Amino acid sequence: MDFINQYLIHEKIKEELLMNKAELITSISEKSGLTKKDAEGALNAFIKSVEEALVEEEKVQLVGFGTFEVRHRKAREGRNPRNPEEKIQIPASKAPVFKAGKTLKETVNK
Repeated sequence: MDFINQYLIHEKIKEELLMNKAELITSISEKSGLTKKDAEGALNAFIKSVEEALVEEEKVQLVGFGTFEVRHRKAREGRNPRNPEEKIQIPASKAPVFKAGKTLKETVNK
């Protein structure tokens, strides 16, 4: 099988394993009995609430599911990928992270 066909098959499999926002809204709607519009509103409210908490550097802990938090990355020196001999300064930054809870890990590993 040539490279292009392998790539296309890989992309198709990857696409089938990916749940997008619309599919998540449909799933929430089916599991909760909410309309799709209400499910979308609930999901958007959840996302906005987590974003606002992280901006304030608060943790959002959902017992059994996981924790959203902000981690600080120190400034450091790196190398320019286009010219590995050139050093560049990478500024300090904040990174949002998610750490899966014990129950979620156990469920995924069954």
